[in-house]
Formats: sequence, structure tokens, C-alpha cells
Amino acid sequence: MIDFKILFDNKFELREKYLAAKPFPHLVLSGICDEDKLHNLTSQIPELDNKSRDYMFANNKFEKSQYYELGELFLELYNDLRSEKMNEFLSFLSGKNTFVDTKNYGGGLHQGKTNSFLDMHLDYNYHPMHNNWWREMNLLLYLNKDWKEEYGGQLKLMDLRTDETATLDVGFNTLIIQQCEDYTLHGYDVTNFPNGVFRTSIATYAFTEHRRQIHSPRTTDWFPDNEGDGLYKKWLGRNMHKLVRLKTSILGSGTSKNK
Repeated sequence: MIDFKILFDNKFELREKYLAAKPFPHLVLSGICDEDKLHNLTSQIPELDNKSRDYMFANNKFEKSQYYELGELFLELYNDLRSEKMNEFLSFLSGKNTFVDTKNYGGGLHQGKTNSFLDMHLDYNYHPMHNNWWREMNLLLYLNKDWKEEYGGQLKLMDLRTDETATLDVGFNTLIIQQCEDYTLHGYDVTNFPNGVFRTSIATYAFTEHRRQIHSPRTTDWFPDNEGDGLYKKWLGRNMHKLVRLKTSILGSGTSKNK
């Protein structure tokens, strides 16, 4: 479903764009999937009912990790996103031995319904199931047909070191590849989609392998910055990773069980 010929025929230009992008390395690819297949796939997406476990830092956001169960086109896309060709391309972009998590822990089909939002955050750094896998990239494929700017939900990026920002459109058949680091915040503001229209994406994560941990492992760190976010929410955001780590040690990972 993914046109890898486009990626490899233009790989030098795309790597330059990725590395030079501000506020930190990222790449926006439009029309990278077969248009007819992706339209067909999108028409088969059901309304999801498995709500995100992001607590107060996300609203009306639903998920399905094992989206490849939905049909042949979903399985084809899933296999393309975790293929050796994709690993080769991501490794070229990053200049590192980069590979997609074939189990797609924490990723999958994401659906934001009415008034959904996702506060600015840093993703977990070392993989919860493989403690020497460093999270290198997010791959975010957007499936928003007839998306309009006034609908909101654009992907917001911010460099935590400099406060430099960027806002990226999330129209249909747009793949955004985003570097993950200790300073790469991202999220989206409250959406304003018409009834029955959702902010829909498929998230895939890529890693590099470290021989030893050179950073302190963390889960998600939240940086709520919306009007009305009080001191308690901001404190909780900066300490949520500690609470999640405690919960996981006692009850196990809810994300790993999310189907």
C-alpha cells in the first residue's frame, strides 16, 4: 500500500528535509499510500469504543492496537509499516540502525471524537518491554478525509529547549515522521469536527538499540498548556510517569492489553 519507490527515489532530498526541519527533525509526506486502497480502508473503519488511558491529558480519544484484525487492507498497511523496506528507509533518514516495533506497543488506530484533544507531551523513551530499545521516531499516518483547517486537530510540535514550535496539517494520506528525544513535545488542540467525523490516524513507533541505558527510563511526561489548566493538572502531568510506573509494577501494563 505504501509507495516505497517514491521514498527511495527521493531519499536524499527527504533526508535533508527531515534533518533540517524545525523545531526538530520531522518529515511530512503527502500521498505516500495508494489513494484508492486508502480510501477503501478508511471507509471500513468502525467507530471505536476503547477509550484512551491518558486520563485527564486527552479527551474523547479512542484506540485499537490490533487494527490489522479489521481486514485485508489493514493487514497490508500494517505489514508495510513494519517491513524491512520501512526499516531501511528510516535508517537512512536517521543515520542510525532504526527499526519499527513489529508488535506496535502503544500504537495502532487512534480516533479522536467530538472535542478531542491531546496535551503536549514527551513519549516514553525506552520501550517498556525491551529496556534497551530507544524510541527514535513516531510514524503518524492521517486518514482525515475532506479535512479543513478550521476543524482543528493539527499536529503541534515544540522544542522543550527553545520553545520553538510548528503546526502541521493532518489531511488524508499524510504521513508525518517525527524524531523522538527528551525535548520533542507534540500534541493537538481541541477539535471542531462535524458530528460523525473523527480525527483518525495510525501510529507506528521506531527504535534504535542501545547496548546500555544512557538516559533514565520514563513513561509519558505531560506538559498541559491550555487555558484553564490549573497547578494540580500541571503538577500531575510532570509526575504522571512516576504514578504509571508504580501502577504498572503492581497491575501490569494496560497498554499492552489494549486490543
